[in-house]
Amino acid sequence: MKNKKLVNLILAAFFLGIGLVLPFVTGQIQKIGNMLLPMHIPVLLCGFICGPQYGIVMGFVLPLMRSVLFGMPVMYPNAVAMAFELAAYGLISGLLFGRVKKQSVSAVYGSLIPAMLGGRIVWGIAQTVLLGLEGFTFRMFIAGAFVNAVPGIILQLILIPAVMLALDKMNLIKRSDNNVRK
Repeated sequence: MKNKKLVNLILAAFFLGIGLVLPFVTGQIQKIGNMLLPMHIPVLLCGFICGPQYGIVMGFVLPLMRSVLFGMPVMYPNAVAMAFELAAYGLISGLLFGRVKKQSVSAVYGSLIPAMLGGRIVWGIAQTVLLGLEGFTFRMFIAGAFVNAVPGIILQLILIPAVMLALDKMNLIKRSDNNVRK
């Protein structure tokens, strides 16, 4: 049991590192980063692979650490709201995926889609609290959470299940007795 905790801690640190570096792929162009959502991918994978307790912490720390180290995303309100959003992604994906009896690709989607929706709702609530009802409207929520994020949503819906399936085929994930299968 102690060894599994160490492995999960190392994996969470690995995902944190990926989350710090992956946004550089977008060339620090904010518009592309807002569309591809590069920090979301390692957080979701951390929740799936390491579990909800690692996913929530890693998700909360990542945008704040990236803001302090690189100045992007801007700390207030973006990084603060993203901290709550990504924490929700890590928590929800880990909780839902860890509770399914037969962990399959459909179980990945059954955990991924609610995590993506839940995280976006948490982001909207955080933005509303940070900016107030006058500063953050429902129209801004829909645009930021869904319309502008379509490329990133599609990327996540393709990449996360593919990575989980590949890791399972290589026997690299051991979340439970039933690994990811078609």
